[in-house]
Amino acid sequence: MPEKVIFSWSGGKDSAIALYEIQKSNNYEILALLTTVTEDYDRVSMHGLRRILLEQQAESLGYPLEKIFISKNASNEEYESKMEEALLKYKNRGVNSVVFGDIFLEDVRKYREDNLAKIGMRGIFPIWRRDTKELAHTFINLGFKAVTVCVDSNVLDKRFVGRVIDEQFLSELPPGVDPCGENGEFHSFVYHGPIFRERILYNTGEVILRDNRFYYCDLVPHY
Repeated sequence: MPEKVIFSWSGGKDSAIALYEIQKSNNYEILALLTTVTEDYDRVSMHGLRRILLEQQAESLGYPLEKIFISKNASNEEYESKMEEALLKYKNRGVNSVVFGDIFLEDVRKYREDNLAKIGMRGIFPIWRRDTKELAHTFINLGFKAVTVCVDSNVLDKRFVGRVIDEQFLSELPPGVDPCGENGEFHSFVYHGPIFRERILYNTGEVILRDNRFYYCDLVPHY
């Protein structure tokens, strides 16, 4: 009998390929996707993605979406408290594990596992320690489609934001930039692929620089 889990969903490519691996294993039943949304902006906390596009992703994937609303300057305490509240709701439904798309950041994994341990839960990391160059090419070869929504201007210039992640994109990445952006070099929005029922349509909006460092490309739902 498959283990009941919830999936920590960012909307980006690492989440998508981790979900693909989990589905392929047939060992898990995903009860919901879990995402933090900054209530002040009504956008995904990390990627700056509009909430409605996140909801369209979940609908196309066929899973309920559990949104955790946090304030724009949320402390770790606020984040952890709200996350714990949401997780306990699922623990009461027999869920003991949360799936993450992390690849190699040990401190991030430890932070997640320590917080889960406090409430008697564990983390599952299906793409942990995978070679990121190989993973990026696999993502493309499987037919996934993603667009960059945020880039760190310390390592990538403005032309890398709002770009579709394809072989040309990977070939243009400067030396030292992780092909999966695992060090925060870039974040993405997945709009199609083998786990989606329908392609998510969007228009590319304006590009803005925030905190004098991060370029964000606003994606606008297309109806």
